[in-house]
Amino acid sequence: MPALVRQLAAAILALGLAVPAFADPSLLNVSYDVARDFYKDYNPLFQKYWKAKTGENLELKQSHAGSTKQVRAVADGLEADVVTMNQATDVDFLAERGLVAADYAKKFPTNASPYTSTMVFIVRKGNPKGFKDWSDLAKPGVQVILPHPKNTGNGRYSYLAAWGYALKQPGGSDATAKDFVGKLLKNAPLFAAGGRDATTTFMQRRIGDVLVTFESEAELIAREFGRGEFEVVYPSLSILTEFPVAVVEKVVDKKGTRKQAQAYLEYLWSKEGQENAAQNYLRPRDAELLKKYAAQFPPIKTFSVDEVFGGWSKAFPAHFKDGGSFDQIYQVK
Repeated sequence: MPALVRQLAAAILALGLAVPAFADPSLLNVSYDVARDFYKDYNPLFQKYWKAKTGENLELKQSHAGSTKQVRAVADGLEADVVTMNQATDVDFLAERGLVAADYAKKFPTNASPYTSTMVFIVRKGNPKGFKDWSDLAKPGVQVILPHPKNTGNGRYSYLAAWGYALKQPGGSDATAKDFVGKLLKNAPLFAAGGRDATTTFMQRRIGDVLVTFESEAELIAREFGRGEFEVVYPSLSILTEFPVAVVEKVVDKKGTRKQAQAYLEYLWSKEGQENAAQNYLRPRDAELLKKYAAQFPPIKTFSVDEVFGGWSKAFPAHFKDGGSFDQIYQVK
């Protein structure tokens, strides 16, 4: 009898060990707040492609919140196979901790950013307060809705866009830019937790006169709330926003999902991936597709973080680390 029990136990153990080998692999994409709809559309495209190419069924999971909150969760142990963020400084945070490759920006085309966007204004129907440019957001009696500049990529881009605009005005300097951004921040009744929370605050809770957000968010607002409920205002100058992606090295090696994770990100640059970006109002890198969708992407003068601030490695500590310009301004507020 003991021998039989041992044989049964061995058989059960062998079976138990064999089950994972037949389980479908899965990937977790940890991303920023307003990207959920893009990846909700993208994931089935990639699953279909991957199934046709390899015969493998691949389960894809998403996690979305403010970008800085997300990378901190990954650093604290959230097992993301890939991260798809809205600014380089958050991916750099993971690179510094050895979770993604130090040269992640060279692992994929176009600086590992498969599409771009810019910051625009969402205003109430009819634009009752006549917003035209960044200067209007700093006027008395205006309520501006934006995510927290210290904790979200959306908020940081909004902050730097306003700063860069002021810097490029006649006689502009860091001092005049700081003063201008301070006035704008005084008009913020609150800071949203992320881009989507900011949208909900503005559209659903009806707080604020103007929402500063990614150009791509305008289409998502239209889908959810209707096209007649708001208008999009393009300022005279804004910031080029990029969206870096990276494989989380330690996780994919642990799970054995490196080939799936690499392919998942590479496919963002495929015709299908770029088409999906355009359909979600993200500016594709593919020149032909950008031309095809020119009607929904009005020309806008932009500057990059590199051009005006010397890159995120300088912009982040100067403006968003403890004691930086945001803290200096907001303490005064």
